[in-house]
Order: sequence, then structure tokens, then C-alpha cells
Amino acid sequence: MEAETLNIGILNIMHDKSDTQKRFAFVLKQQSTPVKVTYFYPTMHYQGRTVPEEIAHISEPLDFLKVKKMDAFIVTGAPLEKVDFLDVTYWNEMQRLFQLLQKLDIPQLYICWGAMAAANFFYGIEKQMLAHKLFGIYKQKLFTESKLLEGLPRGFTAPHARYAELNHKQISENKNLEIKALSETNHLFLVEAKSEPQVFLFAHLEYGSDALAKEYQRELKAYPDQAAILAKPQNYYEDFAQMKNPIFSWADTQTLFFKNWILQVKKERDSKLRKNSGML
Repeated sequence: MEAETLNIGILNIMHDKSDTQKRFAFVLKQQSTPVKVTYFYPTMHYQGRTVPEEIAHISEPLDFLKVKKMDAFIVTGAPLEKVDFLDVTYWNEMQRLFQLLQKLDIPQLYICWGAMAAANFFYGIEKQMLAHKLFGIYKQKLFTESKLLEGLPRGFTAPHARYAELNHKQISENKNLEIKALSETNHLFLVEAKSEPQVFLFAHLEYGSDALAKEYQRELKAYPDQAAILAKPQNYYEDFAQMKNPIFSWADTQTLFFKNWILQVKKERDSKLRKNSGML
């Protein structure tokens, strides 16, 4: 008999961890298939210091035994584009996680910096800094059919927010990877592995309507002396001059993408259950 609930693990390394978990709770739990989500944080990041109460309250230390029980796994973005991978405090822990997920052969969704880190680890794709932050809502161009993008119209929109990009030439020349879609600005949107259940999503499709506004305000607070040069989210506000009335134009993209991904996870999980049942 096929199990009902999908168990999905998420390594939450975003700056706004509480908001991030609320966003994923919304997009994953509105699916027709029940989903149980377990949120983890990297333990190495807090070596020698106390884990903040908020983080300890809403998530668990990364436990590889628990990861083995998951039907799928998500690694979020992180504000680390300007940091070399080897300088990330929990890079060794990330590498162990990547190795385990590949061994488990379960669906993996890597988002933004998580996608950069995973593609670098698995395939050696280099991260390169952009001249300016890619920040805003952009139309996307489909290059190769993807089951994850089924049902989306031509020129569907998605939110991007990052300071770096992966090397397109290295991806195109890698026989194991395929670029599925780019933004209208020719930045990566979706890359998929051909023979592994790995998805590299470079847009923040989990973002709700206010997420870009909050990100801009966070950076403004962190770097008040750079207010004049900080990137503002493009194609996002009805009134850009006053930065008022954000438009949630990627809602349909969000809904369809996560619906399609959950369907893939369920199909993979049910296939393994049938296979294991037949072997008993």
C-alpha cells in the first residue's frame, strides 16, 4: 500500500529563517499530496557558540540519520554569493549532505545559492560575481521542455535576487547538465541534471508577495551608507518611484512549479515503494 504523506527535509540557510519556513509551509502544504516538512540548520555554523533561540525553536540540527528517512530534500538560498565556497563556515557539512543525498538517490531541489553550491560540488561549475545584483521580477525563456515547467505560459515571470551567477559555458559543455530556461536578462532560471534527480533553481519561487520588499529593507538597514547604490527590485511595484504596491505576478509560476515538483517526488517515492514491496 502506498504511503500517503511525503517527508521532505529542508536545510534552511536563508537570512530570514522564520519567514522562509512560513513560505515553504505555504507552497508545500497547499498540494493535494500531504507533506510533512522537517527543517534543519547546519551545526557547524554554530560551533563554539549558542544556537539562537529562534533557530533552535523552529528547526533541528542537521541529522544525517533523519535525512536518510526523507523522500526528498531542499537546500535553500543563502546570502553567501560573495563568499568563496571553501570559506563558508559549514562547507564540510554541506559536502557531507550533498554526498548523502546523491547516495540516497532522492529528488533534490537546490535554490539560488544552494543551487550554486551543489552544482559546484557535483559538477565543478564555477561561481562568478555579477557586475550588479540581479534583483526583481523577470520574464523567463524556455529552451528545453521540463516536466517542472509544464502548464506555464510563454514568458512566465519569476523573482530573482542574487549577486552571482554560474558559468553558462561550463554548464552547456557538461554532458550531465541541461539548461532548461533563462531569464529575459539571460541569467539562469532552471538547470536540471540528466541522470540524477537534481534540480537547480536560481529564482526564489518560494517568495511571497512581500519578500523582495523585505530583502531590500534588510540590505538598506545593513548598509545605510550605500542607500544610493543598492539595487531596487525591478518590475515589482505598481509605483516604482515611491516603491509602493508590490505585484505578486509570479503566483501562478510558484503554484505550478511546486505542484509539478511534488508530483515528481510522489512518483519517485511510490515507484521505490512498489519496487521494495516486490522484493519482499
